[in-house]
Amino acid sequence: MQTENWRPSASIEVLKQRAIILQKIRQFFTEREVLEVDTPALSHATVTDEHLHSFATEFTHPFATQTSTLYMQTSPEFAMKRLLSAGSGAIYQICKSFRNEEAGRFHNPEFTMLEWYRPGFNHHQLMSEINELMQLVVGCEKADSVTYQNVFKQYLDCDPLVASLSELRTLAGRCGYQELAATENSKDTLLMLLFSQEIEPKIGQQRPCFVMDFPASQAALAKISDANPLVAERFELYFKGIELANGFHELTDGAEQQRRFQQDNSKRQNAGLHTMPIDHNFLGAINYGLPRCAGVALGIDRLLMLALNCTHIEQVIAFENSRA
Repeated sequence: MQTENWRPSASIEVLKQRAIILQKIRQFFTEREVLEVDTPALSHATVTDEHLHSFATEFTHPFATQTSTLYMQTSPEFAMKRLLSAGSGAIYQICKSFRNEEAGRFHNPEFTMLEWYRPGFNHHQLMSEINELMQLVVGCEKADSVTYQNVFKQYLDCDPLVASLSELRTLAGRCGYQELAATENSKDTLLMLLFSQEIEPKIGQQRPCFVMDFPASQAALAKISDANPLVAERFELYFKGIELANGFHELTDGAEQQRRFQQDNSKRQNAGLHTMPIDHNFLGAINYGLPRCAGVALGIDRLLMLALNCTHIEQVIAFENSRA
């Protein structure tokens, strides 16, 4: 049966523009003496975050008695931090990442990630550099900055740092999520629902917007603030309804990182999900000495959507999932 599905989802002209923009990004980092690196897409361990879902495959070595499970990486973060601990200095990577989640306007299970790390930077210094990259690639104004706490107060009249589970359930119910609110026992799940549905669409419409100081319970791999133990030194970047980047003033305490991984797996068990193998090579690198640094992961395909005025991710990648 003949089909037109062989054709690329992006036009050839857009693919040419994509190549030019990628060249600009590489030049941006070359001028700043940030080293481009390449790390494995397959690993023996993966992320433990209950909200991230990895693809897995089986490696069959011809001389081995059994197969071993390998995971396609959701981002190159763990391997890049191992390079930092080994003394790489400032590094960046443009690579394929994989998430076994949704496909749609802003999502494809295989996507292109730009990730970079700056030893000696804090998250505020890194946000300044992201601003420079955004102005180069998108031609936008400098980003606004707001705290997670203040944006909840502004749009939902709620303080997310101190609100109780009962208060968040009530708020979610008022916003139209009564069924979920009645059964959800995680404050963070309710906060993420409210943020994504009630706040994200309203911020960063005229210019990009950094949301900073996420709750400590959503720290992921970020340091907890010395000034306020209720928040983590983490930020996300939004522009025109698109979540573009997630960045941290990176956690350098190996024992705390291991505790967080174990806590993640406990949450997975409670949610009926499989636990994930903890990356002990990554923990070994932190314990050896991850330098004080800030890092960020930025979605290249979404950035290209903004730069090229495209409305769907399939318009900026050669073959989106249904055509792969």
